[in-house]
Amino acid sequence: MSRTTPIELTPYLRQPPAMAAGAAGKRGEVVMHFEATPEGRSLLRHLYRRTPLIVQQALYFDEELPELPCVYILSSGGPNVDGDRYRQEIRLGKGAMAHISTGAATKIAPMNYNYSELVQEFVLDDGAYLEYLPEQTIPCRSARYRSDCRITISPSATLFYSEIYTSGRRHHNGEHFDYDLLSLSTSAERPDSTQLFSEKMVIVPSETSPAQRWIMAEYDTFATVFILTPPSSAEAIYRQIESHRRELSAVGVTHLPMESGLMCRVLTKGSDRAKKIVRELCSIVRREIKGRPLPAEFPWR
Repeated sequence: MSRTTPIELTPYLRQPPAMAAGAAGKRGEVVMHFEATPEGRSLLRHLYRRTPLIVQQALYFDEELPELPCVYILSSGGPNVDGDRYRQEIRLGKGAMAHISTGAATKIAPMNYNYSELVQEFVLDDGAYLEYLPEQTIPCRSARYRSDCRITISPSATLFYSEIYTSGRRHHNGEHFDYDLLSLSTSAERPDSTQLFSEKMVIVPSETSPAQRWIMAEYDTFATVFILTPPSSAEAIYRQIESHRRELSAVGVTHLPMESGLMCRVLTKGSDRAKKIVRELCSIVRREIKGRPLPAEFPWR
């Protein structure tokens, strides 16, 4: 993976005086490889992790899909701080499936010198199925954060990938789109390197506030969902998603290039409502691909 710094982050390259960017304890890494067994059960066959990132044991608590391993990624380091560099590599072999989430919301702490980064790589082989539903990301005042997701997916595989971002800490006085910068990019390709799409958002509230009428208006949380799946499944899923604009939420859906799938944008008042809509979208996808719905969320989540 390339480690070049995007141009929008070049003003934020000063080294934090307490601990340099990417130093021990600030360079977390997770590598997970899933494989399918002949009996139809999927296993977390290979796991590597480096603190502060932690991976819980794969659990099989999904009553609708008991063969599905459910894995939670945690952090022992608290919020993301100046100079944190995280990397996640998630691979699914032929016919494998998995559900991946995080144990809690990701908070991006206030920053004075550098920025925080998460680089992700997803590789899905033939017939693989992955649900990636992390909890929301909360950028605090003066936070700078980069997310770079790169996907390699077989034409017969399905990936449900979601991200949720709030406008800041809800109960912190005046912290509404008060972060410095969000740089969010996602790209996808086939195993033969055929490019499918590339999408990037750079949000700098001090230059253009997301609270403007024709951007997010009265909403304070946004989610992006990528549904990469074969064309026939994409059409069936598209017909089940209702685009709307209401007082508390707005949802839009569009086709991705190269017949690679769909992209949804979700705007809401409050992150709980965004999570609910994202799970509803995931349930539509699972029902279409696996013939079973997503089970109800645990009440404490």
